[in-house]
Parts: sequence; structure tokens; C-alpha cells
Amino acid sequence: MALAGMGVLAIWNGISEEAEADFLSWHVREHIPERVAVPGFLRARRYVALRGEPRYFNFYETGSAADLRSPAYLARLNDPSDWTKRVVSHFRDTFRTVCTLAHSEGLGDGAFVATLRLATESSPEAFQARMVADGLSALRADLGIVGVHLLRGEAMAGGETTAEKALRGEPDRTAAWILLIEATGPEPLERFIDEAVDALVERAGARCSREDRGIYRLQYALGRDQLPA
Repeated sequence: MALAGMGVLAIWNGISEEAEADFLSWHVREHIPERVAVPGFLRARRYVALRGEPRYFNFYETGSAADLRSPAYLARLNDPSDWTKRVVSHFRDTFRTVCTLAHSEGLGDGAFVATLRLATESSPEAFQARMVADGLSALRADLGIVGVHLLRGEAMAGGETTAEKALRGEPDRTAAWILLIEATGPEPLERFIDEAVDALVERAGARCSREDRGIYRLQYALGRDQLPA
């Protein structure tokens, strides 16, 4: 599979205009390296929107969703640096969901990703089976698509009150399911969103509003094996 582990922390966020440059520097120079150094964290990626909101999408791959509830990770959330305090107070429209990897196909990483936040009334098992049977594998027939990942949101995870969460000033929104489609360019993702997404999610008994779909370009990635010794 293209993802590094079975756990994912998926985050979308906007940032106030006056703090954007500070955010970009902080994210690369402090925040992502700090997170990837936490036990259980394997890799992090940040993307910027070509289409859709919020402006930034980033996700952290972990061994399992349990790593996103670990004492080591919660300790980091409860001890934000001064730089973190300054930047995170400018976050806007934040979605943050702890996920378990439900299905993944692909080899390697794409420079572009389509993100879809999905909702369904079906049981998790039935929804996952329909999504896989009704089209996820077929998506990879497009030569530009290199990875397809279905993430199940962990409803009881990530809700802890932490010092870092308090900085954001408003409750984080979550997603029941997330679909990520990686590609070498934006064109196959545009075709999918414009021509195929509605039929796919409707066949699976799901919903995905226009506001819950976007296309993002990779800006930065860091794996645990790339940290200084």
C-alpha cells in the first residue's frame, strides 16, 4: 500500500492572511518534524488547495489510530511551544479527524490529491464493501491515478481537551469517512470530481457536498527515517 501505516490524522485548515507566512515556516521548521518524532508517527505531508476549501490539507501517517491517543502524543498537544501558540490561534475552518485505514491501493506517492469528506447512514462494513466493489479499484484504470485510500473516522478519538485544541478557538469539525485519491497531475482528479464522484458515492449510499471535496498540490513531506539521527 502507498500509505505508511494503519492510522491517519487528517487535517484541513485555513489560516488568517496576516499569519500565513508564519504558518508555512512554522509547519516545516518546527511542527511537522516535532510530530514525526513522536513514537508511532511515520510520515507527514502538507498540501495547498488548487480547488476547494479550506486552503491547506495535511495528514500524518501512524502505525495505528491508537498512536493518536498515546500518552506521548497527548503530552505534545498539552505542551505547545510559543511559536505554536502564536500560529495556531490564527487557524480557521479546521477539520481534524483521527482515522483508521479501511482500504488502500497503489504504489508510490502522487504530487496531487483529491480529498472527499463522506457521510453515510449505512453500517461501516456495508459502506466499505460497497465503496470497494463499486468503483475504488476501477479508479486506478486512469493512468494518472497512483493511489486510492478510504479512511474510516474514529468517532470516539481525537476529542480530548488539550492545550493546543484550546488555541484554535472553535470546535474542530470531523468526517465520518474520507476518500483520498493520489495522482501525478490534477487532470484525472478534475475529471473524477466533475464527472464520476456523484455516481460513486450515491451507489455506495453516501453523501459528499460540493464543500466537502477538493484538489490539493503537495508542498512538503517528511518521513521518520529522514529525521536527523
